[in-house]
Parts: sequence; C-alpha cells; structure tokens
Amino acid sequence: QVQLVESGGGLVQPGGSLRLSCAASGFTLDYYAIGWFRQAPGKEREGVSCISSSDGSTYYADSVKGRFTISRDNAKNTVYLQMNSLKPEDTAVYYCAAVASNSLWRATILGARCRYADFGSWGQGTQVTVSS
Repeated sequence: QVQLVESGGGLVQPGGSLRLSCAASGFTLDYYAIGWFRQAPGKEREGVSCISSSDGSTYYADSVKGRFTISRDNAKNTVYLQMNSLKPEDTAVYYCAAVASNSLWRATILGARCRYADFGSWGQGTQVTVSS
C-alpha cells in the first residue's frame, strides 16, 4: 500500500516562497507518477504539478508555470514542490498523490496529464496560506 506524507505548508506573505515535501513508500510496481494537487474553499481540486518516475517528465498548471518547480530525490523517495513568488490565489490545501503502474508508457502519460481522477493514493494534505 502506497503511503504519502506531506510537509512544508504554512503561512507566507505574497511574493514569498515555500517548499513542500512528499515522502513516498510502498510502491510495488516498477513505475509511477507523483503529483501535487490543490483545493481551495469552494473550488474543485486541480492538478498543480506532476512528475513521472520513467523519464522525469513534468506537468505544470498554467497558473504556476515559471513560479513552481517539482523535483524528486529517488534516494530518499521524496518529491518536492518549490513554490516561489506566491500569490494569494495560491492559498489552498495541497495534496500529494501517486499512481503506480507496471507500464513505463502509462506512468509517463499519467504524469503528463496530471488529472486527479487518475491518482489513487493520497496524502493527508497540507495547508498553504498566502496572505499579508
């Protein structure tokens, strides 16, 4: 069973930075995609950024391109989301999610699409608040 533990959320002023971490364990298949999703009050959950284990290809939502960077440390089984130039509209609960596959191709596609309906394992979420 895949387990995901997030950390790094908090309160930050507009223009500030935060780094979220997601420690993953329990993968039993060879390939996977891990992503960050967020949900603000009254809004649908949206994909922020995803990365696949196969080739490290990434996806970013248009709203965060140029500001957020996803990365992975395979030795630590941890995925990071570096968030810079934060805006009040980035305020949300951020979730780490993962989906495993025995297909390299499928893991790549899932990471590139970054759709929350495709991801079956979820962390508990961490609150990010951007406010002055």
